[in-house]
Amino acid sequence: MSFSRRETLALGAGAVALTALPLRVRAAGEEAIAAFTGGAEIGEGGVTLTAPEIAENGNTVPVGVSAEGASAVMLLALGNPNPNVATFSFGELAGSATASTRIRLAGTQDVVAIAKMADGSFKQASQTVKVTIGGCGG
Repeated sequence: MSFSRRETLALGAGAVALTALPLRVRAAGEEAIAAFTGGAEIGEGGVTLTAPEIAENGNTVPVGVSAEGASAVMLLALGNPNPNVATFSFGELAGSATASTRIRLAGTQDVVAIAKMADGSFKQASQTVKVTIGGCGG
């Protein structure tokens, strides 16, 4: 099998684009985290993230998050083209800082929950979800 010069250049450009895509997605996730936290340090603990280890279908993956004493919780899917999934806000009269939803995952990736606590600190929890059938065009 032989390739023309034009086909070789097209294949090379495609390979470069595929290599750079995860970096751009990761940068979008980091930008969203920085905007939510204002650049503050994020600690561990105090946040419970519930997601399946293996999702047979990435179109509807159930996710739950709980963070007692949180005023807001941001949920991210770091491997999606748009990593922002949801931000839940809890007022003073909220019975508990708990939320659940179904999200779409493009493939196997980390799901991250970052909670802004009432004292202004930030806590996070993450879990890797293995997806057998992608939900974002995969």
